[in-house]
Amino acid sequence: MTDYRTDWTREEIADLFDLPFMDLVFRAAEVHRAHHDANAVQLSTLLSIKTGGCVEDCGYCSQSAHHETGLKASKLMDPRAVLQAAAQAKDHGSSRFCMGAAWREPKDRDMPAIIEMVKGVRAMGMETCMTLGMLTEKQARQLAEAGLDYYNHNIDTSPENYANVISTRSFQDRIDTLDHVRSAGINVCCGGIVGMGEKREDRVGFLHALATMEHPESVPINALVPVKGTVLGDMLADTPLAKIDEIEFVRTVAVARIAMPRSMVRLSAGRESMSESTQALCFLAGANSIFTGDKLLTAPNAGDDSDAALFARLGIRAMDAEAPRVAVAAE
Repeated sequence: MTDYRTDWTREEIADLFDLPFMDLVFRAAEVHRAHHDANAVQLSTLLSIKTGGCVEDCGYCSQSAHHETGLKASKLMDPRAVLQAAAQAKDHGSSRFCMGAAWREPKDRDMPAIIEMVKGVRAMGMETCMTLGMLTEKQARQLAEAGLDYYNHNIDTSPENYANVISTRSFQDRIDTLDHVRSAGINVCCGGIVGMGEKREDRVGFLHALATMEHPESVPINALVPVKGTVLGDMLADTPLAKIDEIEFVRTVAVARIAMPRSMVRLSAGRESMSESTQALCFLAGANSIFTGDKLLTAPNAGDDSDAALFARLGIRAMDAEAPRVAVAAE
């Protein structure tokens, strides 16, 4: 039994975006406090377990084989190295460990190593998340049996804008993978990227798509990190669109919180270029998870020390490892 809506209209989402900024953030903060600890933020770590060489043509991604970004492709990491990285992340305060592979989809031969990683990280008491591209029903069941907590598969943008970002995988392909994940009993992590040159109506459509499905338990909101050599990085370079307006970014976080009150809203890529004031507004508006460490897959990140200093100034504490699981179970 849920106490949230999945019947949002686009007009209602658009009306939220159009609210006076202070009213919107105040309303989002009220929703956030009704469902979450307002001063606790989950610390997560993201590791690229297989970098580069992806056959997809996502316009934002430095790991696409279609782009000349100077990134060297690598093979799937040895599970022992992944578990060592997870242990270090835990020592630095992370309660969630996310593993990403630059694939269109995993091969069946890759699954034993992937399963070993999931089981090993889970045994450390950390929350586990994988993002491996598209999944078959069988692969989703295997991950569920291994104990995977979350599977990340972003829709990226609105259905209407999707073809402007990627052509090698359809929007429906992404929905099909989410259905496989949900059917296997794994929590869904699904969000997208803003600042790709899209219009406000695309941000409305993006959040409408998320809020009208069974709400993802985890919603990462990324700000584009323009990478030279990618389609979007080159297209947006040296233009006003190269960086999304920070007030508009906070609005996006706030609307996500109002429309999906129980979800973990994750302040993800692009945070290293945001001011501390903008990050604080995001936390006020309902963001309650960040990726910590110096790198997100291949993009730079704020780093542990700067995050600790910001948390101390704001009076924010790291979320207990069990808190997200308790919140999900409450649904």
